[in-house]
Amino acid sequence: MKPAGDGSHLLRVLGVAFGIAAVIGGTIGQGILRSPGLVAQGIPDARLIIALWILGGVIAMIDAMSTVELAASIRRAGGNYAFTRRAYGPKAGPVVGLATGLADWLGYVGVCAFLGVVFGEYLHRLGIGTTVPIAGLAAALILVIGAIQMLGTRIAGASQQLGSAIKALMFIVFMVALFFAPRAAPITSIDPAPALTVVGVIIAMRAIVGTYLGWNSAAVFCEEVKDPARSITRATFSGIALVTLIYVLTNIAFLQVLTPAEMAGSPLVAGDAAARAFGPSADTFVTAISLISLVTILNMALMTLPRAIFAMARDRGVPGLSHVAKNGTPIGAAILMTSASALMATVGVYEILLAFSVTLTTTVAACINLAAIVLRRREPDLERPYRMPLFPLPAIFSLLVNGALLIAFLYEGPAISLQAYGLLAIVTVAVLFLTRRTAIRAEG
Repeated sequence: MKPAGDGSHLLRVLGVAFGIAAVIGGTIGQGILRSPGLVAQGIPDARLIIALWILGGVIAMIDAMSTVELAASIRRAGGNYAFTRRAYGPKAGPVVGLATGLADWLGYVGVCAFLGVVFGEYLHRLGIGTTVPIAGLAAALILVIGAIQMLGTRIAGASQQLGSAIKALMFIVFMVALFFAPRAAPITSIDPAPALTVVGVIIAMRAIVGTYLGWNSAAVFCEEVKDPARSITRATFSGIALVTLIYVLTNIAFLQVLTPAEMAGSPLVAGDAAARAFGPSADTFVTAISLISLVTILNMALMTLPRAIFAMARDRGVPGLSHVAKNGTPIGAAILMTSASALMATVGVYEILLAFSVTLTTTVAACINLAAIVLRRREPDLERPYRMPLFPLPAIFSLLVNGALLIAFLYEGPAISLQAYGLLAIVTVAVLFLTRRTAIRAEG
């Protein structure tokens, strides 16, 4: 490997603490603040709401077994792109890897966009910038955070560790406050729920799955984490466990002071719960905290995905996107990620952006489950510091779950899902065509 700072390789300067911060910081954010309202709208029963949030954590933990085994074995930058490229062999691997990497990238462009949209919604909730459209506020935030990424890997990593610690502490304090709130009501006092519907369950699960997005953040930094085989494993599973615990306790706390009917459709359940328990001033405080949380998760997203772009560009010989600055930042890839996310944010509608991103990220998750099985068959002697237990059952289970979720998403929102796949196909063909032309010119 060439020395760090030569312009083509990333800096190995991150540790386990960063990995855990990447999982927590890359997962906890708008989802637990924004999605409980969507979940309650689809599932008007308190106990089932809690059960589905637990199920989401279990699915993420099992799903992670495939990613962690691949990350610990391959240990290359690019995350899902690198894993699928290696797993599917020299012939199919480059194309499958590229499609997977681009799907991952487009999905998280949508994630960054709806993070920005939620930020704009919450600013308006505080009465700030109400004359500026939400889409404009979202795009401005993304551009500012993208500029911060240019300061380098060490600074970005340290800021993420600090931000994730503050965010986790804020959620813990808030949950404890709600549990001991003087107006809190026991969960058993909630009115009986009306009948469930299939569409309602699909909407709820899509929101929950979207909220757990980011649990694989540590795996993207395989070339930048010290002792990646050990660090990625510890960080991913520890991070998912902590995220699940926080999500479940947060929803229980919400349901101590609000009924599912009162939560349904709310853009900020945390603020509504605080206002019910402590008065109107608490809503403003929680909204302000939510803004800090959103900035942290957006910082993680804009730090993560340029690594995938960089890895694809390095393998395909695209100089502008495969250059690494001396401070460790893949500059061209970071600019592309920031610009695309800001452009996507101009859509300005949270539900549309969520449906777009979850469709693509769930597709990528299914490809990773299959990749773990394929690589075991193709390279049985490959060093595997982490081996998923009961292989291949966890990978098959996750593949079936992700497949079922995709079918459900297509059933509930076919237009947006098909648009996501259509855009993926166009971008993949365009990249293949352009990189092939570049290679031909270089040879000539």
